[in-house]
Amino acid sequence: MLDYVTLKIIWWALVGVLLIGFAIMDGHDMGVGTLLPFVGRTDLERRVAINTVGPHWDGNQVWFITAGGALFAAWPVVYATAFSGFYWAMILVLWALFFRPVGFDYRSKIHNAKWRSTWDWGLFIGGAVPPLVFGIAFGNLLQGVPFHFNDMLVSTYTGSFWQLLNPFALLTGVVSSAMITLQGGTYLAHRTEGVIQSRAIKGGVGAALVLLCTFVIAGVWLQSIDGYRITSVVDIAGLPDILNKTVVHEAGAWMANYGHYPALWLLPALGLAGAAGAALLLLMRRTLAAFVASSLAVIGVISTAGVSMFPFVMPSSTVPAASLTVWDSVSSHLSLAIMFWATLIFMPLIVIYTSWAYRVMRGKVTVAQIKANEHSAY
Repeated sequence: MLDYVTLKIIWWALVGVLLIGFAIMDGHDMGVGTLLPFVGRTDLERRVAINTVGPHWDGNQVWFITAGGALFAAWPVVYATAFSGFYWAMILVLWALFFRPVGFDYRSKIHNAKWRSTWDWGLFIGGAVPPLVFGIAFGNLLQGVPFHFNDMLVSTYTGSFWQLLNPFALLTGVVSSAMITLQGGTYLAHRTEGVIQSRAIKGGVGAALVLLCTFVIAGVWLQSIDGYRITSVVDIAGLPDILNKTVVHEAGAWMANYGHYPALWLLPALGLAGAAGAALLLLMRRTLAAFVASSLAVIGVISTAGVSMFPFVMPSSTVPAASLTVWDSVSSHLSLAIMFWATLIFMPLIVIYTSWAYRVMRGKVTVAQIKANEHSAY
């Protein structure tokens, strides 16, 4: 059996992999939804865009559900604290996501222009709102979240929903939105042709430029934000003990890992190079390569946020000692071990059936196909 420290690090990495998988796979679905009102000028054009993701979007939700389940099982204290502190933000995401299944299933059932237009904007909301909120949440994590624990280890969040909408968090929200929109633009460009493809390319290139600018600005800004650093000795192999540490709040702390391990600079470089490469490849109409480059940008951006904070998962701005870390907010050794072996079995199955589904339904979606299949599901 793997030792406790190794499992703690593995599960930190696995949660990151699941978040990246969600951003790449369900992200391009959401990106297509974000671009939907702009790439489709007619009902037929919008149906083309919807049919590129319609057969896959619910399967891609597996990444989102699995990431939430992994967070609950591996980091139960983080799950409980985050979902209570970010309650209204999570409700906003949930309500936005409600538009997706209803929109995909019922949008084309009625031949009414107003009905379809309404659901098109519903799919836009379902695609645009979650990435924005998730980005804002990450921005708040980097600044610290106002929560603390009592003697019974019950967490209390002392902030408000409106406090989440601070300037830095809104900037990271734009980073997240641009990243997901780029993912959707490259995918849509690969699956369509003609004017729809041209508009998707314009949208993807625009999103890439926004991502490049905002990611750089956020990185420069982050260097002036007070981060967190553990100053006491922590038994990383010990049982979870949330309050048994000393944490200081100091400028430049989020950049410390890059100083200790300079190779980590490759991650933000990957984010920038992936976004720039995706834009250039879109202009060259090498759409599959552009999608790969966009996916690499997703890996770079999300990994940058993760390694900047390590070992912190959810810092507390109210009581820094109550900050949740990789070492003290995890489940038991046995729980992590059982879930690890289950993940080794089931994650490859998810990848295999997803790959098979995309292979079977590969190819361009065209206006002619939609006309020939007027009563298709989407």
